[in-house]
Amino acid sequence: MTFEWINPGEIKESEDRIEIYAPAQSDFFCNNGAIGEEGITPESLCNAPFYYTEVSGDFVLTVRVSHDFRDTYDSASVMVMADMQNWGKACFEKTDFGTHAAVSVVTKNGESDDANGCNLDGNMAWLRICRAGNAFSFHYSIDGEHFYMTRFFTLPVGDVVKVGLLAQAPVGDGGLRVYEKLTIEQRTVKNLRAGV
Repeated sequence: MTFEWINPGEIKESEDRIEIYAPAQSDFFCNNGAIGEEGITPESLCNAPFYYTEVSGDFVLTVRVSHDFRDTYDSASVMVMADMQNWGKACFEKTDFGTHAAVSVVTKNGESDDANGCNLDGNMAWLRICRAGNAFSFHYSIDGEHFYMTRFFTLPVGDVVKVGLLAQAPVGDGGLRVYEKLTIEQRTVKNLRAGV
């Protein structure tokens, strides 16, 4: 597989391990104008380093991610993208509630939503993206064997999409994001919700 960048970043690759540095104030999020009284809705940013490959048809991406959870919204993420207006990301993130959680964002027509999923112990988790046609699912796992769905959604996509690794630090000073044992299998899962 050949990988390319949107927003080139600092990277270090070794066998079964990829380290990407998330720059300060870097994110993929398109604010639709909804801002709370305290002004805590994330700003619109599409400047985080996205290390991707193009995949045709159905696939399953699986990777183990970790980082040090220093600042709110710090995340090691995976992303699938049709274009800059239509994409989804699954994140292992430090939430604004101080937890480590499986978080997801889906952006359609340039407007992002935001959904906190399950809180997870520790600084390491597995993330998975599955595609079947225009439907996608995000999953997390603690042990790399038992995966649980956090999101089912559709995107207006063609046959080929960009899929890969996203390193973000929306409000913080940045830091290292670690991705291990990355696999991208070109296959169709039997059960999109189960990810198998």
